[in-house]
Amino acid sequence: MALESGRGPRDDRRNRDWSPEEWAAESCGSPVVARKDGTNPVADAPAPVAGDFHKLGLAPATLAAVERAGYSVPTPVQAGFIPRALAGGDVMGQARTGTGKTAAFVLPILERVSQPSERGGAGPRALVLVPTRELAVQVRDEFEKLAHGSRIHCVAVYGGKPIRGQIDKLAKRPAVVVGTPGRVLDHMSRGTIQFGGLEIVTLDEADRMLDIGFRPDIEKILRRCPDSRQTLLLSATVPPAVAKLATRYMRDPEILDFSTGEIAVETIEQFYFTVDPTRKFDLLERLLERENPRQVIIFCRTKRGTDKVFERLARRRSRAGGAEDVACIHGDLAQNVRDRVMKQFREGQVRILVATDVVGRGIDVSTLSHIVNYDIPEFCDDYVHRVGRTGRMGREGVAYTFVAPDEGQQLTRIEMRIEKLLKRDEIPGFEAFERRAKAAPIQQTGPGGAFVTSTGEPAPEPPPAAPPKPSSASLLGKGRGPKRHRRAL
Repeated sequence: MALESGRGPRDDRRNRDWSPEEWAAESCGSPVVARKDGTNPVADAPAPVAGDFHKLGLAPATLAAVERAGYSVPTPVQAGFIPRALAGGDVMGQARTGTGKTAAFVLPILERVSQPSERGGAGPRALVLVPTRELAVQVRDEFEKLAHGSRIHCVAVYGGKPIRGQIDKLAKRPAVVVGTPGRVLDHMSRGTIQFGGLEIVTLDEADRMLDIGFRPDIEKILRRCPDSRQTLLLSATVPPAVAKLATRYMRDPEILDFSTGEIAVETIEQFYFTVDPTRKFDLLERLLERENPRQVIIFCRTKRGTDKVFERLARRRSRAGGAEDVACIHGDLAQNVRDRVMKQFREGQVRILVATDVVGRGIDVSTLSHIVNYDIPEFCDDYVHRVGRTGRMGREGVAYTFVAPDEGQQLTRIEMRIEKLLKRDEIPGFEAFERRAKAAPIQQTGPGGAFVTSTGEPAPEPPPAAPPKPSSASLLGKGRGPKRHRRAL
């Protein structure tokens, strides 16, 4: 009898409360690379790097699309992940941001759906779940780029867009659907998407989806998927929640770790400024003037803070005639506005983007040279993903973090997480802290009741007290004796 997960009798391992380390060792039969806190259940068995895509087992048509896209040499995660995914088994891969994870699962999916379906049934043949709308659009674009010249069609479904247009696109029976869990569930409840013909499910940025509370939605979707599906899971980090999800909904997965000893990308220079919160915006302006970045993302912690920084930057730059190259993006903006901003940013029309962590995952812009953490992130992993927007695919990048005097512990936690000390930076002539006005000398009472200063010198006589003003009650006549009232007529 099938279990709740829909994976059949072999999934009885989920009835036991495995630790991530026990589960990884049991599943792959190899040693485990566990961090000091024991939260990385990933086997120490990275695949060898292939010299080119021709060695990965891809079809000639797919290789032609890869060459047309400008990909020449596969990254380690692509070289290791693609052959194992092509073999048809469940695969879980861990790799830091900016290492080509998207193409690593897109190419095997294209290979699978380019062949005639052995199952039949209604609905798409592949489903990709992602945490954000922006990432859904980016993954769909990657599918369209690598499927160029074929009849494979991909549709992105996510919130913030009219559902009617998505229903019409799904009615055309696309081979691949990319979506956020909430909107996929919405289509499932309406009956506009079915999984009878589903062959492969991919969870991209799995740790982020669990961070923002998508676990119940993901489980509902996976329980509705066919038992015999292939499941791929990719994540930058593998906390216990991700490992537990894999134990329940993956079948004997092969576990691959492509993370190096350093979590942060080596090509990113990382600095911090110590600055008073009231001086952060002035520091930002001086930093932008000094660096003159090709493109930069300024990360803020809140939507309101994002709006404030954007408005101040736009006002200042409008005086110099450059306000049109500044934009902001966060979760409260309408989806068409977010789409337009990201399109302009990718095309280089927007040079300065002020954003929340909504663009902290999976957004790949090749011309992005700088990252500024205007607000230090609350979680260490958010820092890793923020700075990972630059320095992608071996390119160089620079990241700056503004640290208030009372945020030293957060900086230390980040340095411990990435196992690297950030360099302190300063701008000559810029005062990072406001000068405090000197306090007036304390007056004390000397012999005979005379006022003296704290140095013992006579203090000037205090000015005579002004006569008290009459109260409002007295001016309004309150408090007077009772008046005689006329007899009612």
